[in-house]
Order: sequence, then C-alpha cells, then structure tokens
Amino acid sequence: MNRNYQIVPLLGQSVKVWLASNSERRKVMLDLLFPDLHQSGVPGVDETPPIGSVDHQVLTICKRKAEGISDFTGAQVTIVSDTMISDPDDHSLSMGKPGDAAEAAVMLHRLSGRRHQVWSATGIHFMGKWTFFCEFALVEFPNFGDEVLMDLIRSNSWKGKAGGYDLHGAMGEHARLVDGSESVVLGIAQSAMDMLEQLSNIG
Repeated sequence: MNRNYQIVPLLGQSVKVWLASNSERRKVMLDLLFPDLHQSGVPGVDETPPIGSVDHQVLTICKRKAEGISDFTGAQVTIVSDTMISDPDDHSLSMGKPGDAAEAAVMLHRLSGRRHQVWSATGIHFMGKWTFFCEFALVEFPNFGDEVLMDLIRSNSWKGKAGGYDLHGAMGEHARLVDGSESVVLGIAQSAMDMLEQLSNIG
C-alpha cells in the first residue's frame, strides 16, 4: 500500500509519519504538525476494557493497538491512541463510545451538571521502540435542559466519541475544561503532542 507520509528531515534521513487511528479530531491536531501524514486505523483490535482503573483500561487498549501493527511499511513515526471517560459515580468504570443515539442520550444525561475525567493514552513508535503516555483532563458540563440535550443528539457529533460528545463539535459551547490539556479531551496525551512537536521541528 502506498502511504503519503509527511516528510521531515531527521539526522539526514526522511521521517514518514503514520497516524494509526481513524479519528478525525486526532488527524486535525496532527495536521498542524504533519500536514501530509498518512492516516489509517488498526483493524481487528480488541477494545474490550480490562478489569482495573480507567487509566489502566485506556493504556491497555492503546498498547493492544500498538501490538496489532506488524508492518510499519517504512514509517519512522507511528502513532496510536485511545480515549475513555471515567464514570463520574465510579472512577473504576469507563464510558466508551455510544452505539446509537439512545446510548448517547443516556451518557450525556449522566454527565449533565457534573465533572468527569477524560483519559487519553498515546503510543509513539520511533527509532524502533514504543513510548507510551497516559494523562487525564477534567471537564465540567452544565445542567442540560431537554431541548439542549436533544440538539446535542441531533447534531450526531456523539458518533464515534467517548462519552458521546465532541469538545470541538456541538458540545464546545457547553463544556468547560477545568484542569488538564484540551488535547487529552480531543484524543492525544499532551506529553505525546510535545514529543511529536519536537520531532516535527527537527531539521
């Protein structure tokens, strides 16, 4: 398969960057650093959360994605990531992606008027080894009236999003970032973004 990677100089070599995720939000963030990076997800990964804390769950799934890559096809930098929301009532439970509008409505109703943790784990494969980062941010929602809740569901911005919302989508005018980095909420650990920014500036 031909992949159109972003080429950046590194010690006299060319670095090819592969975002192994289908997330459009992650791509938008990384486009700022690598406008031509290749994007394709890792198929067949078991995303069933293991038993344990949410940080353990999200990091485990992120590592499963890394383990699912057997052929880097010349990519010097490969990026995998996973994001989960911690249940506001029990931080040992996670909230994943809703399967339909009804599930999204239930998730948003539970998060309404409350604060919750968003966890993102990101792995970067560089120079033949993986480096993993796992961080959380704290987000607060106001109390949603029925009309606002229905508007959020009708926007379809819940599709494919942990917790049923997109901070840069319809939820943007309602949510407040209380602590941590916005990049974590959007799907990439901030420490990973820092490392990728350094790589993009080499040369």
